[in-house]
Amino acid sequence: MEFRRSSGVLLHISSLPSFGGIGDLGPAAHAFVEFLAAARQHVWQVLPLGPTGYGNSPYACSSAFAGNPSLICMEVLRDWGWIAEDRLAHLPAHSGPVSFHHVEEHKLPLLTEAACNFLDRGPQQQPEQWQRFQEFCQREAAWLDDYALYAELRRQFRTGAWTEWPDSLRKRESEAIANATRANARAIDQEKALQFAFAEQWDALRAAAARHGIRILGDVAIFVNMDSADVWVHPELFELDAELKPVRIAGVPPDYFSPTGQRWGNPLYRWDVLAAQGFGWWIERIRRAIEVYDIVRLDHFRGFEAYWAIPAADETAVNGEWIKAPGLELFRTLEAVLGPLPLIAEDLGLITPEVDAVREAMQMPGMKVMQFGFGDAAAHDHLPHRYYPRLVTYTGTHDNDTSQGWWEKAGKAERHGVEAYFGGVHGRPVWHMIRALAASVAQLAIVPAQDLLELGSEARMNTPSVATGNWSWRAPEGCWTPELSKRLARLAEVTDRDNDPLAGPEAQQAR
Repeated sequence: MEFRRSSGVLLHISSLPSFGGIGDLGPAAHAFVEFLAAARQHVWQVLPLGPTGYGNSPYACSSAFAGNPSLICMEVLRDWGWIAEDRLAHLPAHSGPVSFHHVEEHKLPLLTEAACNFLDRGPQQQPEQWQRFQEFCQREAAWLDDYALYAELRRQFRTGAWTEWPDSLRKRESEAIANATRANARAIDQEKALQFAFAEQWDALRAAAARHGIRILGDVAIFVNMDSADVWVHPELFELDAELKPVRIAGVPPDYFSPTGQRWGNPLYRWDVLAAQGFGWWIERIRRAIEVYDIVRLDHFRGFEAYWAIPAADETAVNGEWIKAPGLELFRTLEAVLGPLPLIAEDLGLITPEVDAVREAMQMPGMKVMQFGFGDAAAHDHLPHRYYPRLVTYTGTHDNDTSQGWWEKAGKAERHGVEAYFGGVHGRPVWHMIRALAASVAQLAIVPAQDLLELGSEARMNTPSVATGNWSWRAPEGCWTPELSKRLARLAEVTDRDNDPLAGPEAQQAR
């Protein structure tokens, strides 16, 4: 994929300062679009949007196709007539970190109440929206029906994993599935209504972004969660034993982030089965992704060429082995079916010539992270003077410390490298890094929102290999100031050398 040279900001939806205790798709999201437009930014990068499970990681979703109901805006539901104003009185305000427990205990029941109201009143009170709901259910039935039943059964059994359900449901015996579907028809419809609400609100946000010439860059994790509708519905596609337990699981070997590697725990694909089926499941997954996003980042791209397979019984990732995957065959099949794809390869970590060959064959941009570039000479490819056009560059990512936090923990050699590169930074290197990214030849320069605000380690989004305490950062209310947008806009005026037709707020009136 070829990008026009542009810049943007990484900020997950949950990190917005929205009403209700967690960022959502409502007014704060639309205000952020306005900020990006004023700042002459052309890309908004988000993390995966699926429903999260234990640990609240957007990379451990319970569906590769569904949206996260927690991100639905209650104020918009109120405006639709799905729920009364007074029912929202006790939700928390716009500031402070996400309390996932509070969201589960207070917001989710209100979402269910709103869905029930819509099911009861929609045909009479919102006939046009009800018609769109019916069309949505028909259009998305291939994943929606199974996901809605899975979500309701998961709520009922409260086991945290479908592998602990009664055998007849765990193994999806046809009679048991039919009986469960009939017995839970109302709850299944509620889940479908929430997925419809998510889709309506997301589509409205994307339309607003498009009017301002802003593309949404989304994220697709290579692996899916074991506790997901995907594995429950399609166990034949994964390395599971006769009892539907994982045989081997995903992760990465020891690296920069962890001396024992990362044991992710996701089940591995049976690539031979997927290939024999013409990669149908992957075709539908990527089809869904390019319907939801303008650009798609493939997380852990390295795993499409070879993946680290860990015995499921092991507690660390140390004893894994590299197993080949049919990445090039997969991507050529995807492109043959879906056409040219707007994909970015997250090619960080241990990258071999074989991985580069797959990415280059598909002409996908790779990634560089400036924080990595000051470690030693071998890491200098992450510095701007080594960049090339087909590249997406970052000061840091959601898995890194913030750039200010990184600086404050950096050793003497790294600090010396920063000051040799930029001159004196006087303890504040972040905007030096941002300017260097923007001035580079890379096609796309992305800055995490925390770096725009020069925040320290307290604003870190995720620490890999640490199971708890992640994903809860939210931007302070009122932080997207006119001064900040003007600062970014002035930088864009200098660095946007290609006269990108997406550059102005009047651009892209039609997608």
